[in-house]
Amino acid sequence: MRQIILDTETTGLSTKQGHRIIEIGCIELVNRRVTGQHYHTFLNPDRDIDEGAERVHGISRDDLETAPRFPEIVDELLAFVSGAELVIHNAEFDVGFIDNELKLMKHRKPKISQHAAVLDTLKLARKLHPGQRNSLDALCK
Repeated sequence: MRQIILDTETTGLSTKQGHRIIEIGCIELVNRRVTGQHYHTFLNPDRDIDEGAERVHGISRDDLETAPRFPEIVDELLAFVSGAELVIHNAEFDVGFIDNELKLMKHRKPKISQHAAVLDTLKLARKLHPGQRNSLDALCK
């Protein structure tokens, strides 16, 4: 079984407010073992980053001026995740942002679920531990 642990950082919390992805990181697992294969990139969002978001991830607009834009990396990203199961904590957030980027560039397959299956570890944690804290830090403990 091939799985990809995926996380993004963004300029803010809502694609409806025009927020964009600024970082994507992926680690490959095969049969639940880290393979050493990974994908990582920063992205130029062509917009400012909300102060609150910058406080969380520490990435400034200046840090991204020379970074590629999403359409420049999409083929490489999709080739890396294709056919795998994406393991994402709070997948609704990350998937929403990736789908938004695919939609903005008018990709022929504008949903990440058309390229890979998605497992939301937040939903899984809520099911396994109802009423408990389900942040990544809490789950690690």
